[in-house]
Amino acid sequence: LFALCAAVGFLLHWAIFIPSFLFQTEHYFDLTGGVSYLCTVGLALIAYPGMDARGTLLCFMVAIWSARLGTFLFLRVKRAGQDRRFNEIKKKFFRFAFTWTLGGGWVFITMAAALAAITSEQQQSLGILAYLGTLVWLVGFGIEVVADRQKTNFRKDPANAEQFITTGLWSKSRHPNYFGEIVLWFGVALIALPALSGWQLVTLISPLFVTFLLIKVSGVRMLEEGAQKRWGKDPSFQQYVASTPVLVPKLG
Repeated sequence: LFALCAAVGFLLHWAIFIPSFLFQTEHYFDLTGGVSYLCTVGLALIAYPGMDARGTLLCFMVAIWSARLGTFLFLRVKRAGQDRRFNEIKKKFFRFAFTWTLGGGWVFITMAAALAAITSEQQQSLGILAYLGTLVWLVGFGIEVVADRQKTNFRKDPANAEQFITTGLWSKSRHPNYFGEIVLWFGVALIALPALSGWQLVTLISPLFVTFLLIKVSGVRMLEEGAQKRWGKDPSFQQYVASTPVLVPKLG
């Protein structure tokens, strides 16, 4: 069942890739990711009607997070009319296909620890790690939601069209939304840990993968490069970069 659930993300991404390439659109990329998580959770719930409290909690967390983020990103692309990351990629079949395949891989690897715990035969009551993980998840989820909302409201003001945000959580971190996402996946790993054994322990790489990908591959790296090209010569931006951590929020 673990393998079947893991395949869901890839199959959905490949299925949506075909019309996306034919119509040269990237509008459904992030939404497909969100739906993939929901379908994976749905399959697990159907296969395990007597799922324990840990599995149910993990399913709930993944579903809430993916539904919120997938919808948010989809509506953001719709409002903007495009996702500039795909301007060149979508023109080339194999490069675009590889990007969609990576999307399926993202779903699988990020959810691996949760999925291993959900499908584990080691059913046991929730303990201290589950409660601690839930708290960590709530903090991370809250930070991500608030950061996204603050930036959305900032962008709604026409006067901010060419400006960079430095208020709210964005005064504490240059990428608080990504920090929140990293934190919530560590929370998921903490909840999953007691139900894992043997090969399943390898899936604890999930939050480390999220951290690496958001910092070094996409997310932070790409946005930092874009910001430098756009505002790099602006003294106020230089001051913002010098005084604000790139990821982990400063206190005070």
